Amino acid sequence: MDDTDVPQASIGDVPVDFDETVVLLDVREDDEWQRGHAPGAQHIPMGDVPARLAEIDTEAQLFVVCHAGGRSQRVAQYLARNGYDPINVAGGMLAWAGAGRPVVTDGGDSGAI
Repeated sequence: MDDTDVPQASIGDVPVDFDETVVLLDVREDDEWQRGHAPGAQHIPMGDVPARLAEIDTEAQLFVVCHAGGRSQRVAQYLARNGYDPINVAGGMLAWAGAGRPVVTDGGDSGAI
């Protein structure tokens, strides 16, 4: 059991826009990402995170999201042990979509969660 304490953010505390200073790391699988994701999110599936750590900006404010919050919690704990200061998005993309926030596909169309 991993007891690394990671801050939790309710969806209202998560920014809507992402840039070089704020990253939303989506750790869901490829098929989930393709159905729909937050505009501007960075996608690295959970299993690929250890091999792709260098792609995650250590300077940016880092929010980690998955479908409902479980996988992102585990990834956030891993990142916290590796020098990052991640914030887990409580409720995941279900909460994001439930709050009426935009969900898009890679093609820019409306997506689904």
